[in-house]
Formats: sequence, structure tokens, C-alpha cells
Amino acid sequence: MPEITAALRASGVPSVSVAVVRDGRLGFAQAFGAADLAASRAASVETRYAVGSVSKQFTAAILLWLAEQGRLSLDDPVSRYFPDLTDAGRVTIRQLLSHTSGYQDYAPQDYMIPAWTKPVTPTYILDRWAKKPLDFAPGTRWEYSNTNYVLAGEIIEKVSGQSLMSLLRDHIFQPLGMSSAGDCSERRPGDATAYTRYGLGPPRPTQREASGWYFAAGELCMTPSDLARWDIAFLNHRILSPRSYREFTSEVRLNNGDHTNYALGLQIGSLDGIPTLTHGGEVSGFLASNWILPNRGGAVVVLSNQDASNLVSSLARQLAVSVFLPPAERIQPADTQRARAFLERILQGKVDRTQITGNLSSYFTPESLADIRRSLKALGRLQSVTGEIQRHRGGMTERIFTARFKKRAVTIVTYTTQDAKYEQFLILS
Repeated sequence: MPEITAALRASGVPSVSVAVVRDGRLGFAQAFGAADLAASRAASVETRYAVGSVSKQFTAAILLWLAEQGRLSLDDPVSRYFPDLTDAGRVTIRQLLSHTSGYQDYAPQDYMIPAWTKPVTPTYILDRWAKKPLDFAPGTRWEYSNTNYVLAGEIIEKVSGQSLMSLLRDHIFQPLGMSSAGDCSERRPGDATAYTRYGLGPPRPTQREASGWYFAAGELCMTPSDLARWDIAFLNHRILSPRSYREFTSEVRLNNGDHTNYALGLQIGSLDGIPTLTHGGEVSGFLASNWILPNRGGAVVVLSNQDASNLVSSLARQLAVSVFLPPAERIQPADTQRARAFLERILQGKVDRTQITGNLSSYFTPESLADIRRSLKALGRLQSVTGEIQRHRGGMTERIFTARFKKRAVTIVTYTTQDAKYEQFLILS
């Protein structure tokens, strides 16, 4: 895909790896750039990347699986498992998974800090951050917090008697053939090297967080193709029951009914009206973006081995648009030229009434033409007219243009009938 190569080159990021699911199947997977700059090692579809907070949906899946077995409920209070934490009797597992608990985030920074270079345990994190006073009353606000998911992971291990990673391996990774997926602390020779960037400078190798810092909140590494296998299973309701998937993807509202646009480890949104379930991920040296489009049986995965960049999120959206949205209609140069010529006549106080319908002719009275001409003349010389959007309404073609004058720009909205007459030519500030 030339647009990916061009975007990578423009960003200065070492590599990006992409997978696209169409009609419930892996339709495209390719890596671009270097997995390791110093070694001149090219990225490949087998190169593993850290996926950061995309890991959260896997933690949520294991909790839903345990709930299916009746071993816990998402509405259990935290006090049932960890009674010594702040307001544990008021916070539920569902509020942990939806970031509505009030527990303070222990890792809001988007760069490597000294504390993260030393190994820790989940208990250390909970003792330091989940015993502080809540930042807000449970269910009254949405605020992203990694602390929620560390606690969720600890609940999983306490209920199951197994490590989170072994549960993920046995119940998700192996059944779905996700052979690359695992704990990032278990490094493999082919893994991508982590890079950061200072301002607009070159990529610099960066240290990874020590073990224990991300646990259930963001500790997974895998290839884009393996993350796509999870997306396919998600689309087909494998691993979990249909009821669990409804829980998984249902927005959690605040106590007062306000929206959070967040479900359980998934952000809820739309792409030009198409429902989306998305999540990004960031850990030191890596960025990730995972988009699932249930109504299209599709998904987009974009992973990169450099933080401090907008490439991954923008590229994921760009790919989703190009793959799943119909091609946008383009305004032809002749239509733009015609709109400009019509505007230039208006600037002279004239209208060619052979080009307009009776309705528009009634709109262009001597008073309206005088007002339009006088107000636009005050903007200085007309410099350009650019076509922006073309669509259809009422059996006509709607076109939106930007007319740039010396002092400012205005918007022109036109409707053109099937016999090529203007039914509308409105100039908006």
C-alpha cells in the first residue's frame, strides 16, 4: 500500500505493521520499515510489538469468562476480594473495567519515568494507588486509570488460582492460534526494538518498563495478524457466549445516565455512522491501535515500534475509511470552475438566469444581490474556489465549496438539478 509507505516515511517512525480483516477473514497483513535500525533488521509480519492498553480487552474477556462459570459477577464489590482497598465496598468490577471507579491512575505519563525501571508487583501498585482516597465517587465520572486493570488482574488470579497469563494462553491464545501472543517481559529475538523521539528529532532506542508495571493493564506483545485473529473471534462470538459479548460491548453509563462512550476495555464510537469498537495502546517505545467494525465483519490493526507519534492512530482511521467506507464522490474541476464563474458574476451584481431554476431566480432579488455583492467586496479580491464535499439530496447533487478572499473565506452550498441548473447557491459565513 503506497499510502502506508508514504505515511511511514513522512512520520520518521522506524516501522509500522498492519493487518486488515474483511468479511470475517484476514485479508491483508504487511510490515513496513525497520524492526531494528542499528541492525538494519526489517520488520516482517512475524515481528512482535507491544500492544499496550489493547491488552485490557483480553483482561475483560477473562473476567467475563469467569462470570459465565458463576465464579464471580461483574457487579461484585471489590471488597469481596480485596476489602482493605479504599471504598472497596462501593466499587464494582464493572466500574474497574469501565474506568468509572475513582481509583487514581498510577501511570498517566506518556514517557519513561525513573520509577518504571525497577521491577514491581501488582500488590505494590495497589498499596500505593488503590489505598489513596478516590478521585471521585464511584460511577460519577469517567477517567482512564491503569490501576483499575491491575486490580482486575489481581481479582482474576485470586478467583481462579491461576496466573492471568496462563489463563490467557489456555483459553484465548492457544484456541485461536495466536502463537506470538504473550508477556512482553519474555523477549524473543525477532521482537521489534523500542524507540522514542524527542520533539521532531530522530528515533532513539528507549528502555522498556521493568516487569510488573503493566500486568493486566498493558503487558501483552504479539503480531498484528494474531491480534486480528482475536478480532475475528470477537466478530464471530467465539471464546465467550453471546450474552457475554453483549456485556463486553455495552456502554457503561454514569450514575446520572451520562454517556462514557466506553464499554469493558473498549471505546464505543462510529465511523461515518458505522459502529466501531476501538482501543489504543502505548507503552515505552510502542504504539498500537485496534479497530473492530462489527456491522462490516471487519477490523484494522496498526502497530508501531516508536512512541511520541500520531502515525498509528491516524493511519488506523485512514485505513478504516479506505477499506470500509464507500469512495467519496469528488467534485470535478468543471463544477468548481462553474461555481467560481457564477460567483464572479454575482460579485459584479449579475446573475445568468438561464443557469438557475425559478426558485433560485426568486431568491436573487435586486436587494439580495446588492447585499451579497457589497458584503463580499468588503472581503477583498477573490483568490480561489475549492470543492470540498459532494453528495445527494432531494434528487439533486449537493456540492460544498470554500471561496477564499483576501481577508477571509466563506462557504458556498449549491444544489444542482438533473438538467444542470442551480436550485441553490447560498453563501455562508
